[in-house]
Amino acid sequence: MAGLTDLSGDAAAQGQEQIAQAHAAWQQSMTRRLQELRDVLSQRDPHHVAACSGAEISEAGLRLRYWSNPILVTLPEWQLIRAEGEPCPTFDAGMLLYYLSTADGSPLADRWIAFRELPDGGFYHQAFQGYSGDLLARAIGQQPEALEAAAQALGGIRLPHLAPAAFAFTPLPRVRLAAVLWPGDEDFPARASILFDAAASHYLPTDGLALLGAGLARRLIRAVPPSGSLEE
Repeated sequence: MAGLTDLSGDAAAQGQEQIAQAHAAWQQSMTRRLQELRDVLSQRDPHHVAACSGAEISEAGLRLRYWSNPILVTLPEWQLIRAEGEPCPTFDAGMLLYYLSTADGSPLADRWIAFRELPDGGFYHQAFQGYSGDLLARAIGQQPEALEAAAQALGGIRLPHLAPAAFAFTPLPRVRLAAVLWPGDEDFPARASILFDAAASHYLPTDGLALLGAGLARRLIRAVPPSGSLEE
């Protein structure tokens, strides 16, 4: 699963540029990998794949949600179709096929870990923090109410014991992420992090989890309502 970690060592790439580069490289690699992943899945019992991934199975195929959006996985082709009937973009198809082929049915751990605690995550933790937690802190670090509003818009669940502002999200049936924020003040800068359920590596490789975490930060920033509406 190439792309993100290959680029994350480039100190010249920053913020959105680095995310865009990682996304483009990962999508290019997925074009070559999609059929290989489908070949792997075609050798497996779809009922077993559904049980391990938390998908539902019917005559039409497997059904699951990706960032709350319904996805149909046709059988035996293992094509991924969105609700409107269009194929998933290459990037999303790659993420979903990796999820389905990696999922081993492990239960959620109900324990949050940092990116550095994922397999091989320590080497890339600083880069990941730069385009996930640091990005979030710069955007809304002084406004915990903005994070709350954005999290509610994305279906987040409050985690009151984790940080002053912390919310859990489930972008895939068996993958949970958390966005946590420690607001800044005149003495200390704001800090934010994206955390993972400790079982996450049973469902996606570390590269995929990095992209999922970076995607959560961007979705939260986009979901922040106009500043005036926060004061109403």
